[in-house]
Amino acid sequence: MKNKSLKVNLAGLSLENPTMLTSGILGYSALTLKSIAEGGAGAVVTKSVGLKPRRGYANPTVVQVDCGLVNAVGLPNPGIDEFVKDIREAKAVLTVPLIVSVYGFSAEEYAWVAEKAVKAGADAVELNVSCPHVKETGIEIGQNPMVLAEVVREVKRAMEKPVFVKLSPNVADIAEIAEAAVKAGADAITAINTVKAMAIDIETAKPILSNKRGGLSGHAIKPIAVRCVYDIYEKVKKPIIGCGGITSWQDAVEFMLAGASAVQIGTAIALKGPGVFKSVVMGINTYLKRKGFRSVNEIVGLAHRS
Repeated sequence: MKNKSLKVNLAGLSLENPTMLTSGILGYSALTLKSIAEGGAGAVVTKSVGLKPRRGYANPTVVQVDCGLVNAVGLPNPGIDEFVKDIREAKAVLTVPLIVSVYGFSAEEYAWVAEKAVKAGADAVELNVSCPHVKETGIEIGQNPMVLAEVVREVKRAMEKPVFVKLSPNVADIAEIAEAAVKAGADAITAINTVKAMAIDIETAKPILSNKRGGLSGHAIKPIAVRCVYDIYEKVKKPIIGCGGITSWQDAVEFMLAGASAVQIGTAIALKGPGVFKSVVMGINTYLKRKGFRSVNEIVGLAHRS
């Protein structure tokens, strides 16, 4: 849906609407990314890619619970040297910005992967510093402001494209972590990644996931994510991308009122298909008209001014 009132400038990226595919969902092949864009997404984010290939964890890696999904996939990916082919193919067919999610086990690794992704055509990179179930990367970096700042600075030195930082809710003060990332040069903050969780089979008395612990996604984490966005908005002046449990336009609007300039949708795709993006965008547009707003940007952070 092309509508001037829905356009968003996200750290220099021009989005036709404020919805994005979140990392970790249908984010590898050019065809699936294209189908998401055709479904109405204003931008797409790939699954996380690292310096070297990674198999991830053995099955089971995902379990459905009453309130969403608990997963511990383990960041499976072909490695950046192989993935650059997919980036180039995606860029050739996409008409929306392509953000590549990257991870590493050191600041240098993050920078190497990010640089290669940008050279292949990525419009921006999103640093995954918040995966709750992979040791020595992800949350272990995202919980330490000093280590996170080093990662952001190293990536910024390696490239000129926008750098987004995806944060974990599994910290004492997410706003403090966001502030450290922004001071180090982050162009936008994505909040949040999954919440630490697990599920146990009561018949076998064993954890269901092969990794035992995983991360909860889905509608249950939305209130947590909204609070995180609200807190970050009060601390930093960079764009925030809200993520976590968005299944409807009402959810998206709530995130924007809390301070998000854009929103990412993931688990809801499994329930509603790629068409969830058009549904959310149409709902936001109707809301803006009903409330008398000329632009979606007018409602960003409005809850702080009410």
